Amino acid sequence: MPSPLIPSTLAASPDGPSVIAVMLRSDALRVTQRHRHARGQLLGSSNGLVSVETDRGQWVVPATHAVWVPPGIVHGLRSHGPFAGWSAYVAPASCTTLPDRPCILPVSGLLREVVARLAQVSDHLLTAAQQRLAEVLMDEIGTAPHDALGLPMPTDPRVRKVARALSECPDDSRRLEEWAAWVDIAPRTLSRRFVKETGFTLTEWRQRVRLLRAMELLAAGYSVTRVALELGYDNTSAFIALFRRRLGTTPGQFASTGRLPSPGQGDSAMRS
Repeated sequence: MPSPLIPSTLAASPDGPSVIAVMLRSDALRVTQRHRHARGQLLGSSNGLVSVETDRGQWVVPATHAVWVPPGIVHGLRSHGPFAGWSAYVAPASCTTLPDRPCILPVSGLLREVVARLAQVSDHLLTAAQQRLAEVLMDEIGTAPHDALGLPMPTDPRVRKVARALSECPDDSRRLEEWAAWVDIAPRTLSRRFVKETGFTLTEWRQRVRLLRAMELLAAGYSVTRVALELGYDNTSAFIALFRRRLGTTPGQFASTGRLPSPGQGDSAMRS
Protein backbone atom coordinates (compact mmCIF):
# COMPACT_ATOMS: atom_id res chain seq x y z
CA MET A 1 0.00 0.00 0.00
CA PRO A 2 1.50 3.38 -0.96
CA SER A 3 2.34 5.91 1.71
CA PRO A 4 -0.13 8.81 2.04
CA LEU A 5 0.65 12.03 0.20
CA ILE A 6 0.60 13.91 3.51
CA PRO A 7 0.85 12.53 7.06
CA SER A 8 -2.47 10.96 8.07
CA THR A 9 -2.50 13.11 11.19
CA LEU A 10 -2.56 16.25 9.03
CA ALA A 11 -5.27 14.90 6.72
CA ALA A 12 -7.39 13.87 9.71
CA SER A 13 -6.98 17.11 11.65
CA PRO A 14 -9.32 20.08 11.16
CA ASP A 15 -6.52 22.34 12.40
CA GLY A 16 -3.46 23.65 10.63
CA PRO A 17 -3.11 25.68 7.40
CA SER A 18 -6.15 26.31 5.25
CA VAL A 19 -4.53 24.44 2.33
CA ILE A 20 -1.82 21.78 2.15
CA ALA A 21 -0.66 21.04 -1.41
CA VAL A 22 1.60 18.24 -2.59
CA MET A 23 2.88 16.93 -5.94
CA LEU A 24 4.25 13.46 -6.56
CA ARG A 25 5.82 11.66 -9.50
CA SER A 26 6.51 7.93 -9.36
CA ASP A 27 7.49 5.16 -11.76
CA ALA A 28 4.96 2.88 -10.09
CA LEU A 29 1.19 2.62 -10.23
CA ARG A 30 -0.61 4.20 -7.31
CA VAL A 31 -3.58 2.49 -5.70
CA THR A 32 -5.07 4.08 -2.60
CA GLN A 33 -7.62 1.99 -0.73
CA ARG A 34 -10.93 3.57 0.25
CA HIS A 35 -10.53 5.97 3.15
CA ARG A 36 -11.81 9.29 4.49
CA HIS A 37 -10.32 12.31 6.22
CA ALA A 38 -11.36 15.57 7.83
CA ARG A 39 -10.00 17.76 5.03
CA GLY A 40 -11.54 18.24 1.63
CA GLN A 41 -9.28 17.10 -1.22
CA LEU A 42 -8.82 18.36 -4.75
CA LEU A 43 -6.82 15.80 -6.67
CA GLY A 44 -5.63 15.52 -10.23
CA SER A 45 -3.10 14.05 -12.61
CA SER A 46 -0.18 15.82 -14.20
CA ASN A 47 -0.01 13.16 -16.91
CA GLY A 48 -2.26 10.24 -17.77
CA LEU A 49 -5.42 9.19 -15.98
CA VAL A 50 -6.54 8.54 -12.45
CA SER A 51 -9.77 6.85 -11.40
CA VAL A 52 -11.57 7.94 -8.25
CA GLU A 53 -14.46 6.07 -6.64
CA THR A 54 -16.86 7.05 -3.88
CA ASP A 55 -20.17 5.59 -2.74
CA ARG A 56 -21.85 8.17 -4.97
CA GLY A 57 -20.04 7.51 -8.23
CA GLN A 58 -16.93 6.77 -10.23
CA TRP A 59 -14.78 9.22 -12.15
CA VAL A 60 -12.04 8.75 -14.71
CA VAL A 61 -10.02 11.93 -14.71
CA PRO A 62 -7.62 13.09 -17.44
CA ALA A 63 -4.88 15.63 -16.81
CA THR A 64 -7.20 18.44 -17.90
CA HIS A 65 -9.52 17.89 -14.93
CA ALA A 66 -9.51 17.32 -11.18
CA VAL A 67 -11.86 15.68 -8.68
CA TRP A 68 -13.13 17.53 -5.62
CA VAL A 69 -13.88 15.27 -2.63
CA PRO A 70 -15.54 17.09 0.31
CA PRO A 71 -14.50 16.37 3.91
CA GLY A 72 -15.55 13.01 5.34
CA ILE A 73 -16.39 11.35 2.00
CA VAL A 74 -15.05 7.80 1.60
CA HIS A 75 -12.98 7.56 -1.57
CA GLY A 76 -10.24 5.56 -3.26
CA LEU A 77 -7.83 6.27 -6.12
CA ARG A 78 -6.09 4.27 -8.83
CA SER A 79 -3.65 5.54 -11.46
CA HIS A 80 -3.39 4.10 -14.94
CA GLY A 81 0.29 3.84 -15.59
CA PRO A 82 3.05 5.45 -13.50
CA PHE A 83 1.61 8.05 -11.16
CA ALA A 84 2.22 11.73 -11.71
CA GLY A 85 -0.26 13.77 -9.78
CA TRP A 86 -1.09 16.36 -7.17
CA SER A 87 -3.50 17.05 -4.33
CA ALA A 88 -4.63 20.06 -2.36
CA TYR A 89 -6.11 19.35 1.08
CA VAL A 90 -8.49 22.05 2.33
CA ALA A 91 -9.29 22.56 6.01
CA PRO A 92 -12.94 21.86 6.93
CA ALA A 93 -13.54 25.46 8.02
CA SER A 94 -12.57 26.62 4.52
CA CYS A 95 -14.89 24.11 2.79
CA THR A 96 -18.19 25.66 3.87
CA THR A 97 -18.60 27.56 0.59
CA LEU A 98 -17.20 24.77 -1.60
CA PRO A 99 -19.25 22.01 -3.30
CA ASP A 100 -20.75 19.59 -0.77
CA ARG A 101 -20.68 16.64 -3.18
CA PRO A 102 -17.85 15.06 -5.16
CA CYS A 103 -17.52 16.63 -8.60
CA ILE A 104 -15.16 17.07 -11.52
CA LEU A 105 -13.70 20.47 -12.34
CA PRO A 106 -11.65 21.65 -15.32
CA VAL A 107 -8.11 22.60 -14.31
CA SER A 108 -7.26 26.12 -15.42
CA GLY A 109 -3.71 27.29 -15.90
CA LEU A 110 -4.16 29.48 -12.85
CA LEU A 111 -5.27 26.58 -10.67
CA ARG A 112 -2.38 24.40 -11.80
CA GLU A 113 0.17 27.15 -11.07
CA VAL A 114 -1.31 27.90 -7.64
CA VAL A 115 -1.08 24.22 -6.66
CA ALA A 116 2.54 24.10 -7.87
CA ARG A 117 3.40 27.19 -5.81
CA LEU A 118 1.68 25.93 -2.66
CA ALA A 119 3.36 22.52 -3.03
CA GLN A 120 6.69 24.29 -2.45
CA VAL A 121 5.70 25.13 1.13
CA SER A 122 7.82 22.73 3.16
CA ASP A 123 6.63 23.27 6.73
CA HIS A 124 2.89 23.68 5.99
CA LEU A 125 2.97 27.15 7.52
CA LEU A 126 1.58 29.70 5.08
CA THR A 127 2.89 33.24 4.84
CA ALA A 128 0.44 36.05 4.15
CA ALA A 129 1.25 35.83 0.42
CA GLN A 130 0.81 32.06 0.40
CA GLN A 131 -2.51 32.40 2.23
CA ARG A 132 -3.69 34.66 -0.58
CA LEU A 133 -2.73 31.91 -3.03
CA ALA A 134 -4.72 29.44 -0.93
CA GLU A 135 -7.74 31.74 -1.19
CA VAL A 136 -7.32 31.85 -4.98
CA LEU A 137 -7.32 28.05 -5.03
CA MET A 138 -10.54 27.94 -3.01
CA ASP A 139 -12.11 30.52 -5.33
CA GLU A 140 -11.19 28.31 -8.29
CA ILE A 141 -12.80 25.28 -6.65
CA GLY A 142 -15.91 27.23 -5.71
CA THR A 143 -16.51 28.91 -9.06
CA ALA A 144 -15.28 26.41 -11.66
CA PRO A 145 -18.00 24.77 -13.79
CA HIS A 146 -18.68 21.11 -13.07
CA ASP A 147 -17.96 18.57 -15.80
CA ALA A 148 -19.66 15.22 -16.23
CA LEU A 149 -16.81 12.79 -16.73
CA GLY A 150 -18.31 10.56 -14.11
CA LEU A 151 -20.63 7.67 -13.57
CA PRO A 152 -23.39 8.11 -10.96
CA MET A 153 -23.95 4.92 -8.96
CA PRO A 154 -27.48 3.85 -8.00
CA THR A 155 -28.32 3.12 -4.36
CA ASP A 156 -31.06 0.52 -4.82
CA PRO A 157 -29.29 -2.82 -4.07
CA ARG A 158 -30.54 -4.65 -7.17
CA VAL A 159 -29.97 -1.75 -9.53
CA ARG A 160 -26.53 -1.22 -7.99
CA LYS A 161 -25.72 -4.90 -8.56
CA VAL A 162 -26.33 -4.43 -12.29
CA ALA A 163 -24.27 -1.24 -12.34
CA ARG A 164 -21.40 -2.94 -10.51
CA ALA A 165 -21.43 -5.84 -12.96
CA LEU A 166 -21.29 -3.47 -15.91
CA SER A 167 -18.50 -1.48 -14.26
CA GLU A 168 -16.45 -4.67 -13.96
CA CYS A 169 -17.33 -6.02 -17.41
CA PRO A 170 -18.38 -3.15 -19.74
CA ASP A 171 -18.44 -5.55 -22.71
CA ASP A 172 -21.36 -7.47 -21.14
CA SER A 173 -24.12 -7.05 -23.73
CA ARG A 174 -27.03 -8.60 -21.84
CA ARG A 175 -30.37 -7.01 -22.66
CA LEU A 176 -32.58 -5.24 -20.13
CA GLU A 177 -34.78 -8.33 -19.73
CA GLU A 178 -31.76 -10.52 -18.97
CA TRP A 179 -30.41 -8.10 -16.39
CA ALA A 180 -33.85 -7.88 -14.77
CA ALA A 181 -34.09 -11.67 -14.52
CA TRP A 182 -30.57 -11.79 -13.04
CA VAL A 183 -31.55 -9.54 -10.13
CA ASP A 184 -35.12 -10.84 -9.89
CA ILE A 185 -36.95 -7.65 -10.77
CA ALA A 186 -39.44 -6.70 -13.48
CA PRO A 187 -37.78 -5.18 -16.59
CA ARG A 188 -39.99 -2.10 -16.42
CA THR A 189 -39.12 -1.58 -12.76
CA LEU A 190 -35.39 -1.95 -13.43
CA SER A 191 -35.61 0.52 -16.31
CA ARG A 192 -37.56 3.07 -14.27
CA ARG A 193 -35.30 2.84 -11.23
CA PHE A 194 -32.14 3.05 -13.32
CA VAL A 195 -33.27 6.33 -14.84
CA LYS A 196 -34.53 7.68 -11.51
CA GLU A 197 -31.29 6.95 -9.65
CA THR A 198 -28.68 7.72 -12.31
CA GLY A 199 -30.35 10.00 -14.83
CA PHE A 200 -29.52 7.53 -17.60
CA THR A 201 -31.19 4.55 -19.22
CA LEU A 202 -29.40 1.23 -18.84
CA THR A 203 -28.15 1.49 -22.43
CA GLU A 204 -26.85 5.04 -21.90
CA TRP A 205 -25.15 4.06 -18.64
CA ARG A 206 -23.44 1.09 -20.29
CA GLN A 207 -22.26 3.32 -23.14
CA ARG A 208 -20.89 5.76 -20.60
CA VAL A 209 -18.99 3.13 -18.61
CA ARG A 210 -17.51 1.79 -21.86
CA LEU A 211 -16.20 5.23 -22.78
CA LEU A 212 -14.67 5.75 -19.35
CA ARG A 213 -13.04 2.32 -19.50
CA ALA A 214 -11.82 3.14 -23.01
CA MET A 215 -9.99 6.17 -21.59
CA GLU A 216 -8.34 3.91 -19.01
CA LEU A 217 -7.24 1.33 -21.59
CA LEU A 218 -5.95 3.93 -24.04
CA ALA A 219 -3.93 5.53 -21.24
CA ALA A 220 -2.47 2.09 -20.47
CA GLY A 221 -1.18 1.78 -24.05
CA TYR A 222 -3.82 -0.43 -25.64
CA SER A 223 -4.36 0.07 -29.38
CA VAL A 224 -7.62 1.63 -30.55
CA THR A 225 -8.64 -1.61 -32.25
CA ARG A 226 -7.96 -3.68 -29.14
CA VAL A 227 -9.92 -1.26 -26.96
CA ALA A 228 -12.91 -1.44 -29.31
CA LEU A 229 -12.88 -5.24 -29.24
CA GLU A 230 -12.31 -5.42 -25.47
CA LEU A 231 -15.38 -3.26 -24.88
CA GLY A 232 -17.71 -5.19 -27.15
CA TYR A 233 -18.00 -2.83 -30.12
CA ASP A 234 -18.86 -4.50 -33.41
CA ASN A 235 -16.22 -2.56 -35.32
CA THR A 236 -13.50 -0.01 -34.67
CA SER A 237 -15.13 2.70 -36.80
CA ALA A 238 -18.28 2.71 -34.65
CA PHE A 239 -16.15 3.03 -31.50
CA ILE A 240 -14.10 5.91 -32.94
CA ALA A 241 -17.23 7.77 -34.08
CA LEU A 242 -18.91 7.42 -30.68
CA PHE A 243 -15.77 8.44 -28.78
CA ARG A 244 -15.35 11.56 -30.92
CA ARG A 245 -19.02 12.50 -30.70
CA ARG A 246 -19.17 12.16 -26.91
CA LEU A 247 -15.70 13.40 -25.93
CA GLY A 248 -14.78 15.82 -28.70
CA THR A 249 -11.62 14.01 -29.81
CA THR A 250 -10.65 10.69 -31.38
CA PRO A 251 -9.31 7.75 -29.36
CA GLY A 252 -5.97 8.06 -31.17
CA GLN A 253 -5.63 11.74 -30.32
CA PHE A 254 -6.54 11.09 -26.71
CA ALA A 255 -4.02 8.25 -26.48
CA SER A 256 -1.29 10.58 -27.78
CA THR A 257 -2.00 13.54 -25.51
CA GLY A 258 -3.83 12.10 -22.49
CA ARG A 259 -6.07 15.15 -22.63
CA LEU A 260 -9.60 16.06 -23.61
CA PRO A 261 -10.62 19.29 -25.34
CA SER A 262 -12.24 22.11 -23.42
CA PRO A 263 -15.73 21.49 -22.05
CA GLY A 264 -18.44 22.07 -24.62
CA GLN A 265 -16.58 20.53 -27.55
CA GLY A 266 -17.96 17.05 -26.84
CA ASP A 267 -21.55 15.83 -26.86
CA SER A 268 -23.67 17.17 -23.99
CA ALA A 269 -24.62 13.60 -23.07
CA MET A 270 -21.11 13.02 -21.80
CA ARG A 271 -19.57 16.42 -21.14
CA SER A 272 -22.25 18.57 -19.53
